[in-house]
Amino acid sequence: MVTLSDEEIALKLVVSGQKDWTLTEGYLCRTFTFKDFSAAFGFMGRVAKAAESMDHHPEWCNNYNKVTVKLRTHDANGITENDLKLAEEMDLAFDGKR
Repeated sequence: MVTLSDEEIALKLVVSGQKDWTLTEGYLCRTFTFKDFSAAFGFMGRVAKAAESMDHHPEWCNNYNKVTVKLRTHDANGITENDLKLAEEMDLAFDGKR
C-alpha cells in the first residue's frame, strides 16, 4: 500500500467534497455529531459493517451523541486510499445514504 502525502490527501478531500475531515498528527480525523446516543451508536454499527467488508478498521470513540474518528493504515504507517474510501463511506452513512 502506498501512503499519500499531506498535499495529495488535501487535494483528494477537496475534490471529493469531504470538507469536514482534517489531517491531525498523521491521522485523517473527523467528529460526527448526532441528535442522541442511539443515533451515534447506530451510525457506528452501519460503519462497522463497511469497515469489516473493507478489512479496514477505524480508531474511534463514542461519547453520548458524538463519534470521533481517526483513520490511518497502520500497516503502511500513513494515510492511504483505503482511509479515504472509509472516510467516504462514513460520510455517506452520516448523510443517510448508506
